[in-house]
Amino acid sequence: MRGTNMLGGRRGQRCPLVRESAMALYYDLNVFKDVYRLILKMVEDTQGFPREEKYTLGQDMKRDAIVLVRSMYRANKARSKTEDLEAFLDDVEILKLEVRLCADMKILSIRKQAELALLMDGIGKQITGWRNAGLS
Repeated sequence: MRGTNMLGGRRGQRCPLVRESAMALYYDLNVFKDVYRLILKMVEDTQGFPREEKYTLGQDMKRDAIVLVRSMYRANKARSKTEDLEAFLDDVEILKLEVRLCADMKILSIRKQAELALLMDGIGKQITGWRNAGLS
């Protein structure tokens, strides 16, 4: 069949049977890389916590940071991303509260709190932009 490709479409045209996806892989997103850095930083920073806080608040902080990756994965694959991105933003706020609590309890230095807060603010801005882009 001259002038057609193997799947029945005309040469130079996209085949109707092959659907191209505009969805980026979540691990290629800059925000994923920032969340991954946040997780590594949380693990590192909670190592020095006193025993009681390490296995309560510290464990919760690490778990909540990992939840962010799950939320991002779900948002990236969903058709309507708004609900998942809102949940992500809620989880970031909870994590900010936990970090602030650690600083207030003097188990996390002000410098480490500032580093984590700066990283979380950047993540929040990226997710807010992603959410707003989907609303327009």
